[in-house]
Amino acid sequence: MHPLFGTFALTALPAGAAAFRQEVKAFLRDHLPALPPDVRARSWMGFDAGFSRALARRGWVGITLPAQYGGAGLDAFSRFVLVEELLACGAPVSAHWIADRQSGPLILRYGSDAQRAFYLPRICRGEAFFCIGMSEPNSGSDLASVATRAVPLPDGGWRLNGRKIWTTNADRCHFMLALVRTSGETADRQKGLSQVIVDLSLPGVTVRPIHDLAGDAHFSEVSFEDVQLPADALVGQEGAGWEQVNAELAFERSGPERLYSSVVLLDAWMAALRRQPAVQRDLVTVGRIMGQLATLRAMSLAVTARLAAGESPLVEAALVKDLGTGLEQSIGALAEAALGDDADLAADADLAADADLAADADLYRTAAYVSQISPTYSLRGGTREILRGMIARGLGLR
Repeated sequence: MHPLFGTFALTALPAGAAAFRQEVKAFLRDHLPALPPDVRARSWMGFDAGFSRALARRGWVGITLPAQYGGAGLDAFSRFVLVEELLACGAPVSAHWIADRQSGPLILRYGSDAQRAFYLPRICRGEAFFCIGMSEPNSGSDLASVATRAVPLPDGGWRLNGRKIWTTNADRCHFMLALVRTSGETADRQKGLSQVIVDLSLPGVTVRPIHDLAGDAHFSEVSFEDVQLPADALVGQEGAGWEQVNAELAFERSGPERLYSSVVLLDAWMAALRRQPAVQRDLVTVGRIMGQLATLRAMSLAVTARLAAGESPLVEAALVKDLGTGLEQSIGALAEAALGDDADLAADADLAADADLAADADLYRTAAYVSQISPTYSLRGGTREILRGMIARGLGLR
């Protein structure tokens, strides 16, 4: 067996996590409004600043950040429990999601004392929402081909020009943590890349929302035209952006987020099966999904244990993300197939778009949304091809 697979040691949640889970469940009962499944299925993309600030008042935005900055100072296992509960009930997490998961930890790790003192308390209070500036037009998944450029100015600041695309919530966020070129040319690949924090209210920043197939507009294209950044916009060392962005991607890929994008649909499907005469093939299909989910959850917990130990399990996180994405994407297709084959199930009001038109498979709200949005699951956080390239290198195959 390759040593890589030995890193997925069976890991149990610490005893304190069970008590914390009950605390989170109680909070959600009190603060989460009653929403239909097709709305809750948008959990990843659900933007509710008020809900995020209610979480922040409990110390659960920036949950792993030190108490001196307003965080809860809890470990990666506590965050695992919090994320599981939020996604399981379809809570709208999009407003604080990026800042909590990756921008805050990255600033804590690489930022200056002044940057930590300014940004981290605002993140923890739910007052600073971040988006990610990585992908660019015409670059596909080739992150190293970044062309957006920050040129140093005589006064120590930077002049920023370029474009970013597929930037989630750029139209609603306060800041972007962007990967840009500060020296060299595009052909230099990873050399000369740096990370900067961009205040999205600055002159020269233009944000254009992009509507997706489901009719939502959580993506944006962001243009920078002679944007003047202060000297302290640079995070970490100039030219160290590639190393830093890989650390950021490890934060992005390593949590249970990559397992539960379709869990609201799965729950609604199982609830409908309980209300209707169960078809054997549906029970077998759901059983197989649950078996895969349990295995992937165990692998995700093993990655969390590595994070809690201060390690950076890049390859392991990529493997769980790739496998988890495949499972998430399959749930929508399997649910729609079950709805098409089972007239009783198709008539279930929670799965149908309109109780009066329940027999029309095209109108199933929850399943339709998941099927429409699920192709993005294997784009966000790194495409399947990129992840498998990382895994191949980790296995010594490349």
